Amino acid sequence: MEPLYNTYPVAIENSLTGEKEAFIPVNAGAVGMYVCGPTVYSDVHLGNARTFTSFDLIFRYLKHLGYKVRYVRNITDVGHLENDADSGEDKIAKKARLEQLEPMEIVQRYTVDFHNVMARLGALPPSIEPTATGHIVEQISMVQAILDRGWAYESNGSVYFDVEAYNKEGGDYGILSGRKMDELQAGSRALDGQDEKRNPADFALWKKASPAHIMRWPSPWGDGFPGWHLECSAMSTKYLGEEFDIHGGGMDLKFPHHECEIAQNKACTNHGGAKYWMHANMLTLNGKRMSKSTGNTILPGELFSGNNDLLAKAFSPSVVRFFMMQAHYSSVLDFSNEALLAAEKGHDKLLSAWSSLEGACAKGGQGFDVDTWKRKCYEAMSDNFNSPILIAHLFEAVKFINAGEGNLAISPDELTALRNTFSAMVFDILGLQGGSDSSAHKDALDKAMDLVIELRAQARNNKDWSTADLIRDQLKEAGIQLNDGPEGTSYSI
Repeated sequence: MEPLYNTYPVAIENSLTGEKEAFIPVNAGAVGMYVCGPTVYSDVHLGNARTFTSFDLIFRYLKHLGYKVRYVRNITDVGHLENDADSGEDKIAKKARLEQLEPMEIVQRYTVDFHNVMARLGALPPSIEPTATGHIVEQISMVQAILDRGWAYESNGSVYFDVEAYNKEGGDYGILSGRKMDELQAGSRALDGQDEKRNPADFALWKKASPAHIMRWPSPWGDGFPGWHLECSAMSTKYLGEEFDIHGGGMDLKFPHHECEIAQNKACTNHGGAKYWMHANMLTLNGKRMSKSTGNTILPGELFSGNNDLLAKAFSPSVVRFFMMQAHYSSVLDFSNEALLAAEKGHDKLLSAWSSLEGACAKGGQGFDVDTWKRKCYEAMSDNFNSPILIAHLFEAVKFINAGEGNLAISPDELTALRNTFSAMVFDILGLQGGSDSSAHKDALDKAMDLVIELRAQARNNKDWSTADLIRDQLKEAGIQLNDGPEGTSYSI
């Protein structure tokens, strides 16, 4: 069977060029994708969850099209300093010191939390999930390679990337973020260890560990730890090659993290790593930037449980995922009680339509152009993974399904195609799910409705039309539609 990517070629908005480009993998039929994972020193927040859910959508769609996808998403468990630059205390080491635990206890606790949250949100696990601490040897080797090329220098036991030397020899530091050297120098502020640098724009490849620093490793330059940017260069190229297809992450990582990755990769391999750079945009809450200091923040678990002061009720993980999919991954998304309530109605309407579609019959006719609708669904997703447009097309089908009340004006083959495509888009690609709580409620409702439908059938068999009509009408007033067909009666919300 011919893979779907030949029929529906993908276009990606490339952050590196600022253009939407035809997606042409390095190796035909295969995709290598690297996404910067979390720093595991605290509970995963909603901004992280949105980024990883967005790339889960991309992973799912590329697999659905028939690509063999190797999805690498790292765990940062060392080297990420407090101000995300070259000074301060390692975030994990600081948390371990405050709680009087071993750093790896902190790593384990919050890695498990991250996995649990993403599983509840319906995210598939990556193909490979490497850790920074598991790749110290590769990072030291990369530092040495950059030193050997003359694009790094040692200073007081630390090693820094020489941005000026890199640019003089054809490098282009700033190519991703659009920043210029004079802007970088003017915008630099005094940092701990700044006097070790030749240039304020230089960044750490390896940091000398102070006597109090917990996480340290021996190296040719003394005991220390790798710079934050280095781990992703080392792990992406190890598992995906010197040049691979997609590198993703949050918009906040474009500078300096991804900018530094490109420079490191070029210094070692003459390639910038990925051909296509993709960035998921930020989340706001009630129209304001999320911030722990102001209290304008909420954790995924608090959202799922309803144990928060910002929203009126709990929302299932599947509803939260659907809410995220209603906005394009590259646009700002605002969480609010009203927006989530609206998303919940849409989510339930979509799943209810699927329930009706499963039991529907084809009565023949030309009530819906299934082939055109199917093509529009795929074209939306192939156009830079445009989930909001896909969802709009899905609701075109919902309108037709609900209007048919179990008897759809299409042929049996079209009904099969409608079911297959609807299921693929809703469950395989958007990744919606009932969730354990919703499944239990659905099972209970199904059993209750089986009883109600049986009682109505008995009334009809006894020619007790008033009781049968009363059951139907009362259910309709409650928002439950009974659908009578040749194979029996089903219901939809």
